[in-house]
Amino acid sequence: MTQWIGLIIRFVVSALVLIVVSWLAPGFVVRGGFTGALIAAAVIAVLGYAAEALLGDRISPQNRGIVGFITAAVVIYLAQFIIPTMLSVSLAGALISAFVIGLIDAVVPTVLR
Repeated sequence: MTQWIGLIIRFVVSALVLIVVSWLAPGFVVRGGFTGALIAAAVIAVLGYAAEALLGDRISPQNRGIVGFITAAVVIYLAQFIIPTMLSVSLAGALISAFVIGLIDAVVPTVLR
């Protein structure tokens, strides 16, 4: 039960972060309000999990470097093709949003420890 609550909190925080990034980053647009942001957060999480499974620990949140940054930008960019009605991202928007998300994640981590 506690694990489910933690997962729900993580997605709510991630959706809020995406909304903030949508306001701050040019070329990154989340449509559909909070519901769209929740769906985008879920898609980005699944793609991120798949990327981490393929690339290993080099892109884990604790070991983010240039590989993690580029992987995050690619994941964000690819997510728009899965949910095109809820997410629109340019290449520059993907890079800017990956940077902003990284900054926000440093202050408000989306992974519960």
